[in-house]
Amino acid sequence: MKQDHTDLTGKTCLISGSSRGIGFETAMELARRGAHVIITSHNQERAQAAYDRINAEFGTERARYYLANYASQDEVKQLAGNIQHDYDQLDILINNVGGWFRKFQPSPDGIEMTFALNHLSYYLLTGYLLPLLQKSPSPRIINVSSNAHFQAKGIQFDDIQFQNNYNTFGVYAHSKLANVLFTYELARRLSGTGLTVNALHPGFVKSELYRNFGVFTPLVKLSATMFGKSTVEGAQTSIYLASAPEVAGVTGKYFSECEPKESSPASYDQSQAERLWALSEEMTGFKYPL
Repeated sequence: MKQDHTDLTGKTCLISGSSRGIGFETAMELARRGAHVIITSHNQERAQAAYDRINAEFGTERARYYLANYASQDEVKQLAGNIQHDYDQLDILINNVGGWFRKFQPSPDGIEMTFALNHLSYYLLTGYLLPLLQKSPSPRIINVSSNAHFQAKGIQFDDIQFQNNYNTFGVYAHSKLANVLFTYELARRLSGTGLTVNALHPGFVKSELYRNFGVFTPLVKLSATMFGKSTVEGAQTSIYLASAPEVAGVTGKYFSECEPKESSPASYDQSQAERLWALSEEMTGFKYPL
């Protein structure tokens, strides 16, 4: 894996879902390189602990934290409003938050939770913060997806909520395909602006992602422990895309192990990407200022 230690002094980076796991390790490394990092989490205790650790290690005001439930569209909007109030510019946005759920459950907006959290939060937060990103001389948007997206053959538009055939991994794979389609469509819409958008696969990581499997949870966690990457290793491609000089002008790509890779055949279907974009507008009531 490529090693890069670019100085990020003066850069402001927001990482969603960054109070633990690969999000936290990403924030730690970017702070180590001199960036000011914005930690976001739905959990006050974990957010405070992450904030305290980063500022203790790298200096006061190196980090700041905000609380939000990313499955709630109102809370994402409020979070973005607070960021816009407190900052004049945003250089790097890493959409990292995510999860999967063993059973169907609705978000606060009545949307299937995996899709609401893993896709619609990316769409909304990015759109709300676009004006701040456009003020940066070299803005980057990074969307954490997964190779699980290869298992989804397309967006299930006829039952986007999976109310008829809910399957934990299938629903998760579907949301990760949405991440890649969103990345490619946003890159097309931002073409020529200097704002780059890329997606990535962090790898099979030992993380709290695998905590919703009921009686199978111990077995899944054991597998992750035995064969998975550490959270530090899992954060490396996010860090690379946030900082490496050689990807400064690269956009609309999918990365794994700090290298561009081919994503699934379904992810290159532009008609699906455009339809997903229109659906995202409809489900959120938000249109990008483009």
